[in-house]
Amino acid sequence: MQTFGKSQPVVRKEDVRFLTGEGRYVDDIAPEGALHGVFVRSPVGHAEIGGIDTEAAMEVEGVALVLTAADCAQMGLETGMAYSAVTNRDESTGASPKRPFLAEGRVRFIGEPVALVVAETLAAAREAAELVELDLTDLPAHVEPVVGGEAIHAEAPENLAFDFGLGDEAATEKAFAEAAHVVKLRIEDNRIMVSSMEPRGAYAEYEGGRLHVCFGGQGVWGMKGELVRMFGLDEANVRTTNPDVGGGFGMKGFVYPEYLAVAAAAMKLGRPVRWMSERGEAMLSDNGGRDLVHDAELAFDADYRITAYRIENLCNLGAYNSTFGQMIQTQLFSRVLMGTYDVQTTWLRTRGVFTNTAPVDAYRGAGRPEAIFALERVMEHAARELGVDPWELRRKNFIAPDAFPYTSATGETYDVGDFAAVLSRVAATADREGFAKRREESRARGRLRGIGLCYYIESILGSPTENVKVEIHDDDTASIYVGTQSNGQGHETVFAQFLSDHTGIPADRINVVQGDSDLIASGGGTGGSRSVTTQNNATLGTARKMIADFSAFLAEKFDATEEAVTFDDERFRIEGSNETPTMLEAAAMAREAGREDLLTFAGEETLPGRSYPNGAHVAEVEVDPETGEAHVVRYSVVDDFGNLINPMLAEGQVHGGVVQGIGQAMSERVVYDADGQLLTASFMDYGMPRAAEMPFISFDTHPVPSTANPLGMKGCGEAGTVGALAAVANAMQDALWDEGVRQVDLPFTPARVWAMLNEARPAVAAE
Repeated sequence: MQTFGKSQPVVRKEDVRFLTGEGRYVDDIAPEGALHGVFVRSPVGHAEIGGIDTEAAMEVEGVALVLTAADCAQMGLETGMAYSAVTNRDESTGASPKRPFLAEGRVRFIGEPVALVVAETLAAAREAAELVELDLTDLPAHVEPVVGGEAIHAEAPENLAFDFGLGDEAATEKAFAEAAHVVKLRIEDNRIMVSSMEPRGAYAEYEGGRLHVCFGGQGVWGMKGELVRMFGLDEANVRTTNPDVGGGFGMKGFVYPEYLAVAAAAMKLGRPVRWMSERGEAMLSDNGGRDLVHDAELAFDADYRITAYRIENLCNLGAYNSTFGQMIQTQLFSRVLMGTYDVQTTWLRTRGVFTNTAPVDAYRGAGRPEAIFALERVMEHAARELGVDPWELRRKNFIAPDAFPYTSATGETYDVGDFAAVLSRVAATADREGFAKRREESRARGRLRGIGLCYYIESILGSPTENVKVEIHDDDTASIYVGTQSNGQGHETVFAQFLSDHTGIPADRINVVQGDSDLIASGGGTGGSRSVTTQNNATLGTARKMIADFSAFLAEKFDATEEAVTFDDERFRIEGSNETPTMLEAAAMAREAGREDLLTFAGEETLPGRSYPNGAHVAEVEVDPETGEAHVVRYSVVDDFGNLINPMLAEGQVHGGVVQGIGQAMSERVVYDADGQLLTASFMDYGMPRAAEMPFISFDTHPVPSTANPLGMKGCGEAGTVGALAAVANAMQDALWDEGVRQVDLPFTPARVWAMLNEARPAVAAE
């Protein structure tokens, strides 16, 4: 029996229905006659709530309810949302203020939900929402992610949410004091909006004491757990579902206030309630990503080997702790703190700050892109400051292939790697030798051209445990029930293909069932690039059980020993018999014999360790020095994803991640004014990347199969974003270095690039 899958570039089966409008999203499947919800949101960044006048709103024809925090308290609901908090350097716990799902006593960011208007029609709900009057007393807004200012929460004086440290501070300080060379760089990591194609939405229905909440998410069990905890319901009386989901990227992996309010309204009214975010609403209220400043330092010996790494971060949490907000730039950041470099002396300090802005949480990569961006930017800067080739500086400091398994400075066990080989491969793929000629061609057209390298590594996150159930039906089809949730990654194709590879059941006869807590008792959901490795590991164990149990059944049926029955990935073969049944034919025999136990198989598997995808990204940018207009004109990737099930889908994941990274690097940036007003509140002001601005992305792989799972795979969902930020930034630094620009900060909009060039020109002219 083959183990890894057949690694075939199979076209996605779900795309036909998506491209023909047959996808079934939250807004498509809300119950007939469901009431419509519209949220009343805070119009100011920070204020005390003196009162909420709903009288005029309730007089609008068709309005059934205006739900406020007071109503939820009268219903006996717990209104404080759950989240994780880190341990501070002094062993205390990070600040843990209450985050109500409808504002209580104070509003803390523009767009915070204050009330939910529920009406027979969307028009009536919108009209009534305009009539809800908020008595607000403005307070000073604290917008910049710095310690100090008006306290947003009493639990966080000076708005300091946490002060986290990891590593050996004293040993690191000593290494820097003794270093032959020290290089420092301040790096800004700009806030972005996730901007998924489908905004967030939910509907809820409550009947017979049972609550069903359907929402666009990345898994159903976290939501179910919160409804049980907060609403005092038995687990058996809560069902949560995810239908088709139009993009998530981490942002949809959380319990949001709106979902809880919609559920509370449905319970209070005893009628279904639906809500769908509008784009402007999403820009105000969706969790943002990134938003931190790094101060990174590298210590080198005389031979340019890194002896220590020190980095201090200041990160913006927004107005509240989101689900994993405190974990992103601390524990998750630390997973790949030292990247692919053989350095054991490190110190990470991260402070988190509350501000009067929308909360910040996981965005594609969740801490790992931020860590690699900082490290690879300061590596590139070090090469320039030290006068050495940036590629060779990395090669000199790589963990050697014979050092694996390798325990990193922050306790990660990298199982395998051949970073130097991947680097050599990308040098050829990106035609590094031909860059000088391309630069001269650009110069002849009055353009500046730069090349940038990023070597990244990622740590797969999330629960290592996943479960699966396979049912074989009497119409010669099968269903596989999975604990992950597709947001557009192609799970229906991958999971059906993998099960087909291991059981011989044709993939077009396999239905993938996901996102229903009634049908699937537990699961880890989707996030952290975990889905394929964890889910297929569970499927592999179940497939082996299916083969073993059917082999025993066939041996008994045909009077043979179990050893005489084999399976060749498509058919069973029975020594001494001409019978060669397929899995489906064996199931039909079992059904006829009354063996119902052979028609359903379930299993749970736990991966023994995490996998660590890694690779090299090379970007080239071209800049018009007269206008500052810049474009990424060439992009090459060589990844080590281990064994691949479907190379076509892996390449698609990389392309999507690279585009998101290029978007953040070149144009995306969230901007608030001093009062907390969002200035980038539409796509006229927020620079979403366009297809016409993207280069062709060359993709290749150099697989070093993982030993941390029987599949030899490494997750790939976030890898493109992890590598893209530093590759583009380093290319821009290369393009502008000879013009005297020593510091480049994202995003590289024409105005910013033009300003950087003009600030540097007087200094260059004076030399």
